[in-house]
Amino acid sequence: MPSSAEPCPDTAQPARRRAMEAFAASDAPTLAAAWDAIAGETTVTSLRGPEAGLVMLRGRIGGSGAPFNLGEASVTRASVRLASGEVGHAMVLGRDTDHVRLAAQLDAGWQREDWRAAIEAAVVEPALRRQAEADLRSAEETEATRVDFFTMVRGDD
Repeated sequence: MPSSAEPCPDTAQPARRRAMEAFAASDAPTLAAAWDAIAGETTVTSLRGPEAGLVMLRGRIGGSGAPFNLGEASVTRASVRLASGEVGHAMVLGRDTDHVRLAAQLDAGWQREDWRAAIEAAVVEPALRRQAEADLRSAEETEATRVDFFTMVRGDD
């Protein structure tokens, strides 16, 4: 069994990615409340940032799928290390430095076996449930505006 300072095994990467998506989708007050409840006064060292910047958004056009530059988006990133050795990273859309710092802290905390279940219950599951509900609402609204076109064939009797 890996110690708490060793990186997550490769089998945990999809689960960690899922958790990181949930941290980015949550808001800063939710993350702060979860961090305070789970980690309390744990020492956190900033390794990088939070720093804001831009990323280029790319799209695909036409039948060939040729890429094109759609525009730029603001992002903020941060990396932190817990006193127990885990390193967490986060990148979120926008310029909210508190949000990205907390997301990085929770990413590091998620890597600890003893905190993972609490973080999943407090942040990950509710965030993913909210996202699934929003996706369902969007799909229902889109379906309500669908227009079915059909062609009637006239008989040439």
